[in-house]
Amino acid sequence: MKTLTLASIYELQGLKDEALEIYKDILKENPENKEAKIAIKRLSGIRKNFSGVNKEMKEFFVKMDSKVEFLEFERWLLKLWN
Repeated sequence: MKTLTLASIYELQGLKDEALEIYKDILKENPENKEAKIAIKRLSGIRKNFSGVNKEMKEFFVKMDSKVEFLEFERWLLKLWN
């Protein structure tokens, strides 16, 4: 079942696209849902700002579990922002 709670959990885990889809489904069922509307606006803005983010690095970030992987991701971020 798609709920605001599930969407929030996805969002907190960095699964923004998945959260956005749930919020959109919630809004289809209940067009007056203010929380879903706000979340869609917020996440749509994030997607616009980060549309070029490497999907491979996103997956790497979600699955990383060692200090070495964290450092590799950190180096990639620094290159991205500089």
